[in-house]
Amino acid sequence: MFMAGMTLAAHLAAGLNLFALSPLLPLAIDDYGISHGAAGMLVSLPMLVGAAIALPGGKVIARLGVKRSYMLAWIALALLALAPIAPNFYVLLILRLTYGVGLALVVVATGPLVMQWFRPKEMLVINSLNTALMSGGIAASTAGAVPLADLLGWKMTLTAFSALGILGAIIWPLAPRDRNVGEERPGISVRELVSVLRMRAVTLLVVADAGIFIQYTALTTWLPAFLEEVRGIPLEHAGYITSILPFVGIFAVLAGGAVPLLFETFRTRLAVFGAAGNLVFSYRGILVSSGILAILGGLGAFLFAGQPGIYVSVIVLGIGSWFYVPALLTIPMRLSGATPERVAAVWGSYMTFSGMGMFIFPILVGWLYDSLGSYYPGFIICAVASWALLIAGILLPRDAGSTVSDT
Repeated sequence: MFMAGMTLAAHLAAGLNLFALSPLLPLAIDDYGISHGAAGMLVSLPMLVGAAIALPGGKVIARLGVKRSYMLAWIALALLALAPIAPNFYVLLILRLTYGVGLALVVVATGPLVMQWFRPKEMLVINSLNTALMSGGIAASTAGAVPLADLLGWKMTLTAFSALGILGAIIWPLAPRDRNVGEERPGISVRELVSVLRMRAVTLLVVADAGIFIQYTALTTWLPAFLEEVRGIPLEHAGYITSILPFVGIFAVLAGGAVPLLFETFRTRLAVFGAAGNLVFSYRGILVSSGILAILGGLGAFLFAGQPGIYVSVIVLGIGSWFYVPALLTIPMRLSGATPERVAAVWGSYMTFSGMGMFIFPILVGWLYDSLGSYYPGFIICAVASWALLIAGILLPRDAGSTVSDT
């Protein structure tokens, strides 16, 4: 129970500061006198740092062990509490970069931790709960950032969202030692890493996740400012609308974990649907349905002028952007020859390629706004990227995309 509670808390702590700055960007722009493009770096640069260390992070974690890696992650997440004493934009950016290191370590180390401490039937559940808690942290921070900033100031708000990181850094040393700690864990070789990433299922999943999070990060970063400047919605209300994305994601992730279990429970009855059932009632079906919802919701979030259409679109986008995640995390654990090191490599590749997209595209949206005076060109480019999930679901190999009896 201790390990379950701590990994859930780590994902909540990571989620609380992932997009907490997004609704506060107009305040940061005014306070520091920076451009929209520079402000976007506060959200996107941590993703680049995470991307840079995530892929080799699997080898580092194999050397250090999960416990020490998680300790470093907790410390990195806690350091953002120093935001109020950051005298300028660059110091705050360094603190955000440190947060990116912690985020990457949590993401990459969790795969081996789950394989060490949980039975196969529990893996899908814990993956769902971890993602739900991260989504819940995002929802709480994006909805509460502006009201808290009115009370505490926008920098102190970041400290408040870092409190759980401080608590985790204090408690984590009580965690038990890694299992199989006496075994030699050389990590995954470069040749083996390349071989894993060239697997068709892994390649499709990596590209799909990157495409979805390119759109999700761009909209989460700039939708509050877009709604305020273009739609005339007050900033606090715009932040609330944006917070619906991760709030809906909590339930979408839990559903994404429960649905495959239901597929497996009723596998015999669902067999009557034949080949069509093999697509619909499977991980492939989850990816396809999630992709369709992400495409429709992403477009509607910035194309609808009226608030009813915006609300519906944001809800649909939130479902599509999170429903597939438990499948994304669990499929690598079910592939032939799966080991903790290989799973860490695959999860690290998710963080690397998604992080690169999450770094580039919010800056691109801000740069295009500064150059063209419009958010639409950047939003449309990001919407195109979201098609990757639908395509991956269609092309995913059947053996990787089906649910199995040991889940």
